Amino acid sequence: MAKLNVNGADVDVDVEEDTPLLWVIREHLGLTGTKYGCGVAQCGACTVHIDGVATRSCAMPVNAMTPDQKIVTIEALGTEKPHPVQQAWAELDVAQCGYCQVGMIMTAASLLAQNPDPSDDDIRAEITNICRCGTYPRVLAGVKLAAERMSTDRG
Repeated sequence: MAKLNVNGADVDVDVEEDTPLLWVIREHLGLTGTKYGCGVAQCGACTVHIDGVATRSCAMPVNAMTPDQKIVTIEALGTEKPHPVQQAWAELDVAQCGYCQVGMIMTAASLLAQNPDPSDDDIRAEITNICRCGTYPRVLAGVKLAAERMSTDRG
């Protein structure tokens, strides 16, 4: 039995201790926004936030989690109003096929929470998610637009 905090709710899940967090999120909690891509933490489609840090959930066993750690999935990002990253993605039509974009959005939101004014190099270094459609220039533009909007909101 694993005790987790997902999207602000404490949950108990009856799974093997080495079950990847991704499968708990998708199969046991029914939160299917987080995607399976590669299973080896390379592509980033499975990215969630753990205590605010972008984490690839496909390679994170539930026994590595503690009940006090806060797991946030795409379903909880921008619940009251769209997160600035989500707004920028929609405005700039960042996504093409969209499969990788949940992970991209989660990674970008985490980056901006830690570094509100990232350089192009900072963005490229942090967002290592794989996009088969090659939307990287739009991802870069989306992160920059979200950063600008967040700066305006703060200032």
